[in-house]
Amino acid sequence: MATNQPGYEIPTEMRDFAEKSVEQARKAIDGFMGAAQKTVDTFEGSATTVHSSAKDATRKTLTYAEQNISAAFDLAQKMVRAKDMQEAMQIQSEFVKTQFESMQRQMKEFGSMAQSAMKASTPPKK
Repeated sequence: MATNQPGYEIPTEMRDFAEKSVEQARKAIDGFMGAAQKTVDTFEGSATTVHSSAKDATRKTLTYAEQNISAAFDLAQKMVRAKDMQEAMQIQSEFVKTQFESMQRQMKEFGSMAQSAMKASTPPKK
């Protein structure tokens, strides 16, 4: 005997409010990241002793942070727009898979950068 249970539906007003909140948070983080980038630019311009590999790592870290934050906000917007729990679970599952792959690529690149920096800083054998 099958029973039809009504689906869970988010009221339009709640969805609109959540979407606006996500967008405001995204703008705030974008502003923060812009300020952080300007700080790094200023630091790099004035600090002559900073090694180029450290500069590259700093820039890469900020780039990855921006990408990861953007992905999180994209997830939030998609979750707010989900029609039901099944769709929300599918969105979450796809996000986790994509972010895991992204983190693996990022860590691999950081590892390569670290190896290159070690090779560059090691004096040649005589």
